Amino acid sequence: MTSSILATSILRTCTRSKATNPTLITSSFRKMSAGVPSSTAAAQKNADTNVPSASELGIENTSVQTAAGVDLSASQKLLVGSVLDLFAGRPSLKKLQLWTDDASFNDPITKAEGRKQYEAQWYGLQTAFSEIEQLHHSVTSAGNPISMDLKTRYKIKGLGKEQTIESVIKIHTNNAGKKIVRVEDRWDGNLPEGPFATAFRNLNSVVVPAFVGVPKNEAEDAKRGN
Repeated sequence: MTSSILATSILRTCTRSKATNPTLITSSFRKMSAGVPSSTAAAQKNADTNVPSASELGIENTSVQTAAGVDLSASQKLLVGSVLDLFAGRPSLKKLQLWTDDASFNDPITKAEGRKQYEAQWYGLQTAFSEIEQLHHSVTSAGNPISMDLKTRYKIKGLGKEQTIESVIKIHTNNAGKKIVRVEDRWDGNLPEGPFATAFRNLNSVVVPAFVGVPKNEAEDAKRGN
């Protein structure tokens, strides 16, 4: 891993996480309550026709946990499972087929728009961390967006420092409910505002694709163990 990638990954995790060593990381993350299910949830249940199976897409997270009263359609479970895999550092080209070409990924220091940028963000996790362990997840809303609490332990590659990250994930889908158009990783329930935050996020989304290699095809993807 180049020094540029390491610096980017450390900056991201240091900004995002509650560290086991408080002198290393100053920011922390807490679980937030998510949105109320929208009226589109019922319509999304009709999107299950011709939905590919998790095994066909290589999705590993098939036991999606939900809060009381939350009922996900088959297509929603597939999308949530794929997103959990991505946050666990288990990307693949097949899983990212569930995203539209112009989809976006946002967190407080990243604004990745379009396939080239968001694919690099997900594959970058494999480069930045030696261990990724999902400690807890729970889907709290089956609307559009789908809302999910997520808690993950990360170990920074090369440094051995562990980080525990808690956030709310918002998964926005297209009208058919079969494709992801936007994913938001909300820390403390918010995304940053203002010109400085926007400029920093745009810079990160441009720099990461320049250093993180995305597989060109499924054969190359398989060689990486994805």
